[in-house]
Amino acid sequence: MLSNPTYVHYAILTAMLAPAFFLTATAGLLASANTRLARVVDRLRALIVAWEEEAPDRSERDEQITRHRLRAHLVLRACQMLYAALASFVGTSLTLAMDAFLGFRLGVVPTLLAVVGVLFLLAASFSLWREVSLAVRSFDDELDQELARKRS
Repeated sequence: MLSNPTYVHYAILTAMLAPAFFLTATAGLLASANTRLARVVDRLRALIVAWEEEAPDRSERDEQITRHRLRAHLVLRACQMLYAALASFVGTSLTLAMDAFLGFRLGVVPTLLAVVGVLFLLAASFSLWREVSLAVRSFDDELDQELARKRS
């Protein structure tokens, strides 16, 4: 059955679909990460405007700016890793097609590219996890500061 050219083409196309699912998942995470980055940058800009004004809570704003800056860097790192994952999955798809065209001589190259892509996804997920944790901590701190102001 493997000698049937139609079957071989379908087998190759089917193999190329697996990286497409990873591409879709990565693109979703990337869209979310880019939105998070935009929100963090907007928040940083607002904090900088407030920081430039003379305010009694300037040290609190300094801490917030430092935390949001770290958040921006974590999301940026996650975006970079997600773009690398996208490139790895596209490379996986292309090497699967090339491997079939070359008579299956590339060996483990497509598999290695897929593994690299998954590792980039894993690393990006950890970076986003850290950023989300920082976001919640920042929110808690800002809420505590606001509640303390209201009580005094």
